[in-house]
Amino acid sequence: MNFFKRAWLNVWAKKGRSILLILVSSAILMFVLAGLLIRSAAVKATNQAKEEVGATVTLSANRQAAFKKMQSSSSSSKSSRPKLTLTPVKLSDATKIAKLSNISSYNVTSSTSVNASSYDTVSTSSGMGGNSSSGGPGGGMKSSTSSGDTQIDGVTATSLTSVFSDSQSKITKGRGITTADKNTNHVVVEKELASQNDLSVGDTITVKKTTGSKSKVKLKIVGIYKASATSSSSSPMSTDTSNTMYTSYTLANTFKGNKYAGTADSVTFNVKNPAKVSSVKTAGKKLINTSKYALSTDDSSYQTVKASMDNVESFANKIVWLVAIAGTIILALIVILMIRERRFEIGVLLSLGEARWKIIAQFFTEMLMVIVIAVAIAGAGGKFVGDQLGSQLVSQSTTTTQTSTSSSTGQPSGGGQPGGSGSGMKGGNGGPGNVGQSSSATKQADADLNISVSAVDLAELGGFGLAITFLSIMIASGGILRLEPKKVLIS
Repeated sequence: MNFFKRAWLNVWAKKGRSILLILVSSAILMFVLAGLLIRSAAVKATNQAKEEVGATVTLSANRQAAFKKMQSSSSSSKSSRPKLTLTPVKLSDATKIAKLSNISSYNVTSSTSVNASSYDTVSTSSGMGGNSSSGGPGGGMKSSTSSGDTQIDGVTATSLTSVFSDSQSKITKGRGITTADKNTNHVVVEKELASQNDLSVGDTITVKKTTGSKSKVKLKIVGIYKASATSSSSSPMSTDTSNTMYTSYTLANTFKGNKYAGTADSVTFNVKNPAKVSSVKTAGKKLINTSKYALSTDDSSYQTVKASMDNVESFANKIVWLVAIAGTIILALIVILMIRERRFEIGVLLSLGEARWKIIAQFFTEMLMVIVIAVAIAGAGGKFVGDQLGSQLVSQSTTTTQTSTSSSTGQPSGGGQPGGSGSGMKGGNGGPGNVGQSSSATKQADADLNISVSAVDLAELGGFGLAITFLSIMIASGGILRLEPKKVLIS
């Protein structure tokens, strides 16, 4: 009788022992599979984060260099008060950076302000006995400064700004600003402003410039959006978020004046692969005048997700190896006890001339039958265990990572309005107008583990099962090799 047939007959005859071995092996392999699935999902989530979370490089005026220049001017001339002058970003320089291989798209930002002429702005109580904004026909505020009552955020496309791409603001009617709106008077207004003035898509509104001839300009509404929150600025000149309008950057530059044609406050470049953001910054610096411009990077969302997934992957690897080692020890002990109970059977086989390796092969075949069934059971239950364990790991790891990174997250350097524009309402203060910078510093980056069992995972699990079985049998077979048939039968 060959050892394959003996193995099958033994497994079938000892049903209780076989079921016990299947249950133990299934539990071990289920946790091994859970670890493998979590590790695989963590790698996928990290790769997915490269495409979905993204990273940005922002080209803007070099505030540090401008500040040093102001200090040197103040030390040489004490007759007049020094003025911080920031150089507007030339779009010709931005185009050079946009041609780098890892740049997927870019958004030009140019912010200014105008005064309402044919409509009333939304008024917000400042809590200091007055309104922070009012205007338009009958409006009570007659500003003597160059700041208007309506914020104009000029962009390449609203879909490329952080507030819209992160769904903080949403288009409710019509459409957003696109590249096709370049050199047009198209505008997107906020829902509250539109409701207060009974405005709809297709209507025309009139605004008044705050600089130059202060002439009136007609704007055509192509879309209405809903902002997520109002401005939290304490500045008396700040306005409600509802008074922010989006236009093409070319129109914003027109409001500023002729000298700002072909310029921007900042240009934000979206990087295809966040892991390459540093190399993009290095390559970009070679294309610009660093005494005038600065490049700042923002890949905090990607780094948060990556750190979180690295922690999950590391923990998953520990689960795999700890469970594999523990499983090998447990199965080895069970097989050793099983062999002790079958000493007489082994002695008979040895006395009949059966080779020792065939006896060991019989035990291995018996365990192999058990492992095949255990792999099938683990494949069915491993996803459930992986889902439960993975969600807990992601939750804990993400919370820990965000807590450690939130204290070190800051605003990218080099932001702000060009000096002398006379229109930088809320410019550089992180309000709604600051659309050129990513909001990843404030938003919570997260990634869900997409855990699914594939044929590769089952094959890898089967390999672990075979390895555990082989090691268990080898550890337990030491006693078989030392057995003497005569002594076994006499005892």
